Amino acid sequence: MPKFAKRSKKAGLPPGTLVHIGKKRSEKIRIRLINYDESSFFDKETEAAEEYCAARASTGITWVNVDGIHQTELFQKIGDCFGLHPLVLEDIMNTDQRPKMEDFGDYVYLVMKMLSINGQGEIAAEQVSLILGKNFVLSFREQKSDMFEPIVERIKSGKGFIRKAGADYLAYALLDAVVDHYFVVLEKREEEIDALEEEVVINATPNTLQRIHKLRRELIFLRKAILPFRSVIGALERGESPFFEQTSRIYLRDIYDHTIHIIDTLETFRDLATGLLDIYLSSVSNRMNSVMRMLTVIATIFMPLTFLAGVYGMNFKHMPELEWTWGYPAVLLLMAAVGISMQVYFRRKKWL
Repeated sequence: MPKFAKRSKKAGLPPGTLVHIGKKRSEKIRIRLINYDESSFFDKETEAAEEYCAARASTGITWVNVDGIHQTELFQKIGDCFGLHPLVLEDIMNTDQRPKMEDFGDYVYLVMKMLSINGQGEIAAEQVSLILGKNFVLSFREQKSDMFEPIVERIKSGKGFIRKAGADYLAYALLDAVVDHYFVVLEKREEEIDALEEEVVINATPNTLQRIHKLRRELIFLRKAILPFRSVIGALERGESPFFEQTSRIYLRDIYDHTIHIIDTLETFRDLATGLLDIYLSSVSNRMNSVMRMLTVIATIFMPLTFLAGVYGMNFKHMPELEWTWGYPAVLLLMAAVGISMQVYFRRKKWL
């Protein structure tokens, strides 16, 4: 992932200039400019900085959605148009940020993790940054996706309350879209847990153990990504940001409740994963005990037979049984009777 230096004095550049120090990705950045009010709607993909500035100065709500975070020049132009602090731009392009909220006076900066399931069934995470100011919202994502497309369609069609509300309601809609994807990830992991429970009980293999450990690591990662997000939403719901009106805080309370539910579900999944590990170890131990019990029974049955064979295998001259005509079949019958009687005894004791 790209890294950017926070200061560049040694390079002779002004403080706060972004400097790319990682591998630059080749995909094209996508910037979508949307401006709307109750009676109008404007939607355009553009990289022209003057259009962002013109939209910022116009009436209505301005939403700039950026997919891709590797072109520092465009980021600096966007920052100049909306008066963003250089540290905010650095945090946006550094995708290792922990979910947080920072109030810069003229706007509030939010960071969260967007989670989804990729084609291989694995959890994919990307950083989503939101900036909410007076009559504008900026959203930044690492990759191109259609995650916010339903919100664009709602704005375009004028359905619901979004065209009549302010920028804070738009920010709420974006936050709600991120939380909705958390539920999709949890549903997939619930299916994985159900499949593992059945596999552990019926036919546990070393591959089952690897899947359990992978599941536990994913649940720990999900908890680290979602748990701080609860504090962010809680702070917004309590009114610590002046950009969210009282009418929008009611909706934030709904997101907060969803986040609490997600965290509780994660804790339940972690307990289930720990239980799956215990069940797997118990299953392996029971299988081993069954094998050892069978081997012990077999060895116990052959102990008297080995004793008889050892006695009559001694080469003493004065052993009257060795001269008997029916001595050999008699010993075989005796050995068979001993073996059968011991097997019947073990079955009655339910050791077999």
